[in-house]
Amino acid sequence: MKQPKTYYDLKNCNSRLAVFQGGSRSGKTYSIVTLLIEWCALNPNSGWVISVVRKTLPSLRGSVMRDFIEILQREGYYSEKDHNKTESMYNLWGTTWEFLAVDQGHKIRGRKRQICFMNEANELSWDDYQQLVMRTTFRVILDYNPSDEFHWIYDRVLTRDDCSYFHSTYKDNPYLEPEVIKEIEKLKEIDEDYWRVYGLGERGQSREVIFKHDTYKDLPQGAKFLAYGLDFGYAVDPTAVVAVWEHEDSLYMEQKIYLTSLTNDEIAGQLTEIGIDRYDEIIADSAEPKSIEEIHRLHFNIKPANKGQDSIRIGIDLMRRKKLYVHEDSLDLQKEFRNYKWMKDKNDKMLPKPIDAFNHGIDAVRYVCLAKLLKKTGKYYIR
Repeated sequence: MKQPKTYYDLKNCNSRLAVFQGGSRSGKTYSIVTLLIEWCALNPNSGWVISVVRKTLPSLRGSVMRDFIEILQREGYYSEKDHNKTESMYNLWGTTWEFLAVDQGHKIRGRKRQICFMNEANELSWDDYQQLVMRTTFRVILDYNPSDEFHWIYDRVLTRDDCSYFHSTYKDNPYLEPEVIKEIEKLKEIDEDYWRVYGLGERGQSREVIFKHDTYKDLPQGAKFLAYGLDFGYAVDPTAVVAVWEHEDSLYMEQKIYLTSLTNDEIAGQLTEIGIDRYDEIIADSAEPKSIEEIHRLHFNIKPANKGQDSIRIGIDLMRRKKLYVHEDSLDLQKEFRNYKWMKDKNDKMLPKPIDAFNHGIDAVRYVCLAKLLKKTGKYYIR
């Protein structure tokens, strides 16, 4: 069976450090997990530890951990008795896989491991990286999309003599669905920098974005909960659910769901899992009336967003009037805020219309703002 280029890159690599930089859907993560599973099969009862690390546990569970379980189930290897779900660990033929978040500081500074895979490594700090590498005795693997113009990976890792660097794009993945390829190639027309990073897998360049934001750890005392925003997605785009609070002249946002391939029943299950009950208000994309009705019938207080002429610009304006804070663990939402920007014309002049990308969580927030912060009535809206 033919594998993505990244599979053979790692299989033939003998360096202590293997760094995989690439565009969206180039097969980096899936190839790395596949090859590590194969290594376990060829080395039974090794007693080794493989640590798979990302910034936060929710992002880890929604990405590389899901790939790992999916591969085992597809090949008929998965066993409930070997899966310690409480500790996010799996015993695979005598090799321990542990899935760690760097916000679990005691764990990344804990016992040694033989192999460390840092998924979306550009989310990690230099100190996170050092703590992990110092406790890894054999192989360190990093993968990432190069959305940052400047980063410690470029300056302190790629320059090492014991580091092998591999570059990949979506064209190196033979298993991509045609609709996914079309979405990626649309970036050529949407934005030059998005195409550079997520299409070509090349380092991003600085640019002006629509919103400025900071991060927060704890909500300020007296913050008022407004609602949950929900933007529907499926195969390519994620379904995003964001909780929004208001405090004085600021909005505080926390990503609750950011996953692809969710059916409406699965969305309802996720809403229950994160603690949303029938009394919590959810403001959802009104372009999906059937989905809203199906979730409503499952006993959720879900309502369509207010939409009308120029609603995107008005929603953006409502948000820009506030200081914006994104929870420090909401990495996908932070990524959107770093990448959401205005379109430009052929003369490089900015237009009053945002690029239709990196906006799923932002759209969810915008729906809440339109429902809760828009006070006046007029030709655009009737409240």
